[in-house]
Amino acid sequence: MKDTKNNFFVPAAIIIAGALIAGGIYFGGGARSAGTQAEGPTGPSAEELAKNVKPVSAEDHSIGNPATASVVVVGYSDLECPFCKTFHATMRQLMETYQGGGKVAWVYRHFPLNIHPKAANEALAAECVASLGGNDAFWKFVDRIFEITPSNNQLDPAELPKLAKEVGVDATKFNTCMTSATYKQNIDASIQDAINAGGDGTPFSVIISKQGDVIPLVGAYPFEDVKQIIDSLLAKN
Repeated sequence: MKDTKNNFFVPAAIIIAGALIAGGIYFGGGARSAGTQAEGPTGPSAEELAKNVKPVSAEDHSIGNPATASVVVVGYSDLECPFCKTFHATMRQLMETYQGGGKVAWVYRHFPLNIHPKAANEALAAECVASLGGNDAFWKFVDRIFEITPSNNQLDPAELPKLAKEVGVDATKFNTCMTSATYKQNIDASIQDAINAGGDGTPFSVIISKQGDVIPLVGAYPFEDVKQIIDSLLAKN
């Protein structure tokens, strides 16, 4: 993995430095800024930690087919994070670029930070929408949240049932699901998965190729930089 690191991250050093401001504080434990893992006696490298990412399964929310795609981007996101809002649009653009080829898939996982108290409830709302409306409804709901939220914990919670109804979910069933908090354990598991993989801020992504490459991305990388990484991995096929 050392060669992979040199190929993709050294040319983007300036971008990485800027992207680190996207870091936040995760639930529990102490605060750490994003990208603090360093290879050496203090602990495993970011690349080694990224290998702990939970395997993609049918329970994940995905665009494209992770089972057959040559490259899978597993993204951990906070619905009140302004940098996540930017990177979500970037990922949408990337998926449109590779649409139809079946070579790239995108998996969305929750990583609400404790600096955004409303984000955990919004993640719960997204899970309720998914349970009631399916994968397409989930993505429409997440897209709409990122479209309308001012970010930084400013979205009015009253908007959530409205958005659920907008994407075709029964409002009464949605409210019942929210009250029961049935899917809170799913979100907690996703948070722990992100931490296990080295995430301590958002957006945090892990790019995985069929050849075994595992590349962590810390921060809201620009479209062209993510595309360059994906294209380099696709060229190995």
